[in-house]
Amino acid sequence: MALLETLLSAFKGGERNRVPLFPGYLQGCLSAFGAEGNSRPFDYRHAVEAAYLANPIAQRAVRIVAEGIGQAPLSCEDPDIVRLVTATSAGQPLIESLAAHVLLHGNGFVQILKDASGKPIELFALRPDRVSIIAGPDGWPQAYRYEVGSEGMTIPGEDENGWPTIVQVKAMHPLDDHLGAGALAAAYKAIAVHNAATAWNQSLLENAARPSGALVYEGGDGAGLTAEQFDRLRDELEKAFAGAINAGRPLLLDGGLKWQSMALSPADMDFATLKSAAAREIALAFGVPPMLLGLPGDNTYSNYREANRALWRLTLLPLGHKLLSALGEGLQPWFPEAALAIDLDRITALSEDRERLWKQVSDADFLSREEKRRLLGFPSEEGVR
Repeated sequence: MALLETLLSAFKGGERNRVPLFPGYLQGCLSAFGAEGNSRPFDYRHAVEAAYLANPIAQRAVRIVAEGIGQAPLSCEDPDIVRLVTATSAGQPLIESLAAHVLLHGNGFVQILKDASGKPIELFALRPDRVSIIAGPDGWPQAYRYEVGSEGMTIPGEDENGWPTIVQVKAMHPLDDHLGAGALAAAYKAIAVHNAATAWNQSLLENAARPSGALVYEGGDGAGLTAEQFDRLRDELEKAFAGAINAGRPLLLDGGLKWQSMALSPADMDFATLKSAAAREIALAFGVPPMLLGLPGDNTYSNYREANRALWRLTLLPLGHKLLSALGEGLQPWFPEAALAIDLDRITALSEDRERLWKQVSDADFLSREEKRRLLGFPSEEGVR
């Protein structure tokens, strides 16, 4: 935490030192994460601005997971429920939006829109930061409040038939009864470090990739510069020598002034390692192998194929199962026999695993044909007939 405070404090004096500030990077870090550590509550809106909108590692990690689950082939015998789940919500695929909400916020809320007969016709993913849960006397959610600006509406948890109107998907949060904790909450410090280091490096490049220095007055009379001389010198430096366009321009000094360069500190020299470590922590929080994000120095996986398989096994399939199970449970009153699942046979990254399983089951002579079908996820032959 001391290192993060050092990075952020360097920008607090930006106006005095004329160090450019970048709202998308720095202001998001300061607002969402703050140099005060955990004393400031987690601000989801500013955290998303600093992470998804300003950090390439966090955005790419979220997109890899969300788009991977959103494009995964489904296995279900009922085409009506498949149509509902694979439709778009506010212009985005429903599953993709829901996966991104769970990753960033820790919660996903899906409103079940029905026709006049009470049959579901559309599933709409609500923005989780606009939803608040209204608990009943027993502590269980009984309604949901959705607010946009000064307007809002209360959505009952069940309709007049006792069937659900909202499906909630939440990640694990051991300290909250109703809301989950997203991966962004765990990655926010690493994102703050990565953004601050990026802004620092960009400022250094705009300053001709040279460290800062100081003008030392060595007047023989022992007196310093007058206020008028100080203001004139500062204005001349800003107009003639500040910014990338003036990089490398020689500085003409007179009147007892001497330029004193300041060497790079060990922290400055280690920024590449700092950014790399922060990027790997971000990838770890979102469950994406660093190799898939193009991060150097990852020898955990022997090749890209192994990393892609690990992504599916450790991240995409568990999260996809959570989302589809929640949607299937919420739609059970209308589709009691339907079972939503990802079709593992149609996932290219898992084809070798499936081939190995098929071979093992086929070579098992002690299993009957019916038992082999059940192990491979096929219905019984009697049910097919």
